[in-house]
Amino acid sequence: MAARSIASLTLSFGLVSIPVKLYTATESSGTIRFNLLTKDGQRVRQQYVSARDERIVDRSEMVKGYEFEKDRFVTFSPDELKALQESPSHAVDIVAFIPEKAVDPIYYDKAYYLAPDKRGAKPYSLLVKAMRESGRCALAKWAWKGKQYVVQVRPLEDGLVLQQLLYADEVRSLEDLDIEKVPVTDAELKLALQLIEQIATDRYDPADFEDAEKKRVLAAIDEKIAGKQIVVHEEQAPTAGAQVIDLMQALRASLGAKSASKTKEAAAEPEEPAAAAAHARKAPRRKVAQQEPAPRARARSKK
Repeated sequence: MAARSIASLTLSFGLVSIPVKLYTATESSGTIRFNLLTKDGQRVRQQYVSARDERIVDRSEMVKGYEFEKDRFVTFSPDELKALQESPSHAVDIVAFIPEKAVDPIYYDKAYYLAPDKRGAKPYSLLVKAMRESGRCALAKWAWKGKQYVVQVRPLEDGLVLQQLLYADEVRSLEDLDIEKVPVTDAELKLALQLIEQIATDRYDPADFEDAEKKRVLAAIDEKIAGKQIVVHEEQAPTAGAQVIDLMQALRASLGAKSASKTKEAAAEPEEPAAAAAHARKAPRRKVAQQEPAPRARARSKK
């Protein structure tokens, strides 16, 4: 099914305006949702209850309020809340071009795709190529759904990604964690770098990974639909106290385990033609030996 755009926008820098269409880049279908039911399988309805007199309150009787002190609120009418919202805009105004790696991914929020709209293909392609050649991405401002966003626009394959960014006060600082700084020795660092190099790769392919939990839950749902009973496995109790292992010993053991794994993989690789032919000649004799019936079975067959 063809993708459906959710908005028509204008991406502008300088005096250049590019008509674009906005598409969602991610799906929320990865989350498996369970409904709350009664024990006999009936849906339940959520209700709001007054904390003062336990009276059920209908939505039409509710107003929104901000708690400025304990149990003290200032209330806002729908019109007042609407007046506070950022006016929607179809313009995504580029304010700067920065190095493509300048934004830490911790500031990334929701991502969208941008595709050229009518008469926008040429300037769109020009912007994609120019950003690729310069090694830069764009910072822009965009008003969407009542909120002003700072967004990053970056090239991806043959198109553009519009990435909503979090504001500084929306990201916690690592300094708040008071992380203990402990010196490491040159020998420890050398072993750690060797371990990193052993399992290093130059690419990330999301297809290499799958959501094992989602797969397991869907399989359990299918079993339930088929009328099967799910077996509950008891969790093992955690061991009392973690074992303290010498750091150098652990690094050396990790390197050794990885080397052994590579040796096994090499042994499993296809053999040379001559060795493979010899292996094939010997295989039938081993196969017969494995399928030879046990003595007791032969005795029964004679009867």
